[in-house]
Formats: sequence, structure tokens, C-alpha cells
Amino acid sequence: MISQLRGTLLEATAAAVVLDVSGVGFELGVSGATAAMLPQIGKECRLYTRMQVREDAMTLFGFATKEERTMFDRLVSITGVGPRLALAVLSKYSVSQLYSIVMAEDEKGMSSVSGVGKKTAQRLILELKSVFAKDKGFVPSDTPASLPLGAVAAPSDTSLDDARAALLSMGFSPQEAELALEGFDGSMRVEDLLAGALKRLGMDA
Repeated sequence: MISQLRGTLLEATAAAVVLDVSGVGFELGVSGATAAMLPQIGKECRLYTRMQVREDAMTLFGFATKEERTMFDRLVSITGVGPRLALAVLSKYSVSQLYSIVMAEDEKGMSSVSGVGKKTAQRLILELKSVFAKDKGFVPSDTPASLPLGAVAAPSDTSLDDARAALLSMGFSPQEAELALEGFDGSMRVEDLLAGALKRLGMDA
């Protein structure tokens, strides 16, 4: 089992990276959250990994933190949730945000993840609530573990977070998204942030 890889970052998109480890190029699927934390191309990078082996393929997935990798493990253990859907969830929400969504039983927030319908959202919330009840390691440090279910308010992404996620979904690299949004005020509307960012990137909004 490959648990981590350290090497030179050769390629990076919002969904996958290629790491050169001692001359061998490893391609790994990643979440948007991990993609946003990557160093510049050509720099050293370490990713915690998971490998999935099927009859027709072996696929590697990379994570910026052990916490995200553990959450990925929990997600893919849920019936009907594959790696792509798990990465979509982790691209939309951080682990702490996902905890809040689940404990608040926010079906609307969960179903806002690409590929998650109402029934899947309900199943994710039900099963993840059981996971969080058993494993207190997922409880955010600023959230009292003794709070009753539903007492944690669902998080609201900042405009900058939403704009960054939108740029990544358009195919821009994490580095391009960060540079395009550099200096903008997080109190601006998402639409205005995107318009300014796209202008910087040489595109019309």
C-alpha cells in the first residue's frame, strides 16, 4: 500500500496532479481543496495517498492532509459513493465544514455538491453522522463535542472561496486562480470577483 508520495510537481489541474518521484511519474486524482494547496509547478510536493485497485485499473488519489484522506476513506465506504463523488464532496467542503453540514442535517447544503441528489444527501448525512459519533477526531477544535445534534450551524463559504472554486471548475490551475483573485476584497459579490478575475486572466466575464 502506498501511503504517501514525495516528489517534484510536474502537472496540476483542479482534479489531478502528476508527481515525479525518482524519475517515475505518478498521476493522482485530487480534490479542489488539495489542488488549491499545491506548490508551484517544479517545486517539491508531498501528498498522502490512497490506491484503489479494480480489475481494469489501479488509481491513486492524493490529499494535502491526513484528515482529508481519512474523510475520503469514510466517504467511499458509504454504499453508492465512489472516489469521484467523494472528491466532489471534499472539493466543496473542508472536513470541518462537512462536519457542520452533517450535524446540522443540512440536506440542501449537502445536495449542492455536484452529483449529489436529495436521496444521496440524506444517506450521506445519516451515515456520516454515525461516523462522527464514533470518531471524535473529526470534531473541529473550536466546536464543543457535547453540543447536541443540529446545534452546529452550517457554514457559509466566503465570496472568495466560491469564486476560487468556480475558477477551478472552469479548468484554471490553483496558481492561476490565486493570482487572479489576489488583492480582491472578500466582501465583494461572487459575480464581481469572477468578472475581475476573468479580466485578469484575459477572458470576458
